[in-house]
Amino acid sequence: MQPPKKMATYQEELKTALADSFVRETLDKIAVAYRTSRQRIFSVINEQEHVTGNTVAKDYAMDHYDELYEMFAREAAKRGAVVHYAATGAEAKAIIAKIAQDNNVKLVSKTKSLTSKEILLNPALEAVGCEVVEGDLGEWILQLRDEYPGHLVLPAMHLSRYQVADTFSDVTRFKQEADIPKLCMVARRVLREKFFNADMGITGANFIVAETGTVGVCTNEGNARLVTTLPRVQVSIVGIDKIVRTTREALNAQYVLARNGTGQPITSYVTWMSGAMEQLQNPDKKKIYHIVVLDNGRTALSKDPLCREALRCIRCGACANICPIYRMVGGQAMGHVYVGAIGLILTYFFHGKDKARNIMQNCINCGACKAVCAGGVNLPAVITELRARINEEEGSPVESSLLAKTLSNRKLFHSMLRVGKWAQKPMTMGSPYIRHLPEVFLKGQDFRALPAIANTPFRDMWAKMKDTTNPKALIKVGLFGGCAQDFIYPEQLVAAVKVFTAKGCAVDFPMAQSCCGLPVQMMGERKAAETVAKNNLLAFDAATYDYIVTLCASCASHLKHSYARTLRNYPELTSKVEQFTQKVIDFSSFASKVLKISEADLKKSNESVCYHSPCHLCRGMEVTEEPRALLGMAANYKAAEEEDVCCGFGGSYSLKFPEIAGQVLEKKMTNLEATGASTLLTDCPGCVLQLRGGQEKRGKKLKVEHMAELIARQLK
Repeated sequence: MQPPKKMATYQEELKTALADSFVRETLDKIAVAYRTSRQRIFSVINEQEHVTGNTVAKDYAMDHYDELYEMFAREAAKRGAVVHYAATGAEAKAIIAKIAQDNNVKLVSKTKSLTSKEILLNPALEAVGCEVVEGDLGEWILQLRDEYPGHLVLPAMHLSRYQVADTFSDVTRFKQEADIPKLCMVARRVLREKFFNADMGITGANFIVAETGTVGVCTNEGNARLVTTLPRVQVSIVGIDKIVRTTREALNAQYVLARNGTGQPITSYVTWMSGAMEQLQNPDKKKIYHIVVLDNGRTALSKDPLCREALRCIRCGACANICPIYRMVGGQAMGHVYVGAIGLILTYFFHGKDKARNIMQNCINCGACKAVCAGGVNLPAVITELRARINEEEGSPVESSLLAKTLSNRKLFHSMLRVGKWAQKPMTMGSPYIRHLPEVFLKGQDFRALPAIANTPFRDMWAKMKDTTNPKALIKVGLFGGCAQDFIYPEQLVAAVKVFTAKGCAVDFPMAQSCCGLPVQMMGERKAAETVAKNNLLAFDAATYDYIVTLCASCASHLKHSYARTLRNYPELTSKVEQFTQKVIDFSSFASKVLKISEADLKKSNESVCYHSPCHLCRGMEVTEEPRALLGMAANYKAAEEEDVCCGFGGSYSLKFPEIAGQVLEKKMTNLEATGASTLLTDCPGCVLQLRGGQEKRGKKLKVEHMAELIARQLK
């Protein structure tokens, strides 16, 4: 098990992972192939119906763990199994070690059990004289190399055939060729002997069914069948979070498991075990079958109202498959025992905050994991909550505390930005970019050009602009500017006001508004996030507006979907929060659905344009068609590969992990430039900052603009 690390040590590990060309190429191919295969296989079924089924089943189970466990234990016992409840990992190890000793076990074959790795079972068995052999090919390779899995489903995919050949050469003491079929034959020769001679077989489980006492195991290798059938003693170790009430619920989980994890209709092998099966080696011709149901903090987690949904996870691995950060560094650098987004969470609860603190920071909050989660887990929200708890338990980093204090005080924050406008002049040399900032201030930011603060913020322009709006208009708009568009890109808000007034809207810009608060929430600064949210709620009298429009996808998603959670401890604000959030809408949706901008409103340009879909727009707000429809009416739109994959900004993420952010940006730029377009459009100022800064470094192959600027320019 990995020891706790300092952030500097962790960042060095990330750099090493980034430099591994084989891992990068492998994960890149898997990410692209996975998206295609998943989309294809879910196109013919109702995905949400099955996700909801898993959610309902798991939530019910959480509320009835004791009852369902008793039912399962009773039914399994009727069928010849012995069921044990282990409150902790130590208890589980002691139970299984005693089973081995009582039955004179010398050789143990294992397969498909991350739960056993969670509790460090192998050393416990070795301590009582057992030889333990992992039966899954990938797991066996990792056992030989003393490594942990890099993926929940594909544990050794980070290793090349050359690395495996070297490992097998060491084990067999014979030079092995880097030929995959031959390496598989080597594994077969070694492992088959272990399977045939094993005294005990140990597996995990994908689900256990209370009403029948059944254990279900899904695999893509037949080795699990050898582990469950050949030894005279069998043990299934399974977390209590895998329990469901009925066979139908288990079948629903099975139905979506492979589809979501690997794009398969079903895993190659699905094994259902209801009690002790026939076993001719034993005197009574029955297998000695024990089932160890592990708690290890799961029941306590089930009572945590903000994080309990993590127990809905069915361990499909989709959150890793789709994650842009995992795609860059792999599971060895993004997890502990469990990897991917769910791994960040489970590390905190199962292995402690000391091991979770740094890896918890390595989430960019793009929402891709949430969008594909088969259990309907809001993974980014749980990760954000745990960041806040770690800060509260151990103290915040200095930079986080400073940002929290600054954003909590709107006047201080805005004053600092105004001072910054003058302080930056020696570093901008009259350009719109900060070109000579000392490395000590922004280490590693050379992958993009950083923007200068605007000479005049939008709020200073508003006194003159507000006279151009019609106060008697039928549609009253409250314009939420956010900090980036107010002080860095005011031209984007100017363009939006032009569009809104042209379509007859009355526009208001409340001067007491400030940053939406997402940066401090993502850094785990709970109190600051609450303060900022309350300030914005009071700045906007939602009752006076028909819509609260923002041009920032991140602000839109945060305002609409996170404020209720952020301000949950302020019941006196509940009605204000509901009224406010119901009126929040993004620019493209407002222009398309409310203003109903059509071809009749626009002059179509011959300009060829491509589009980057901001994470918080396409997933946070679930807006996908509206911006593309506007682009098609205003210009010559050219679709890019992976338009909805993160650009690598993530606010403070790109400051903490610039090497990763730079590589994500590089991939995004390559895909967008491949369209041959001259202009790149997007719906988020943060994405503009990242993409425009990247283009400046690459020689400005693409002009980068906000969608509002294009629409304003093309108005008739």
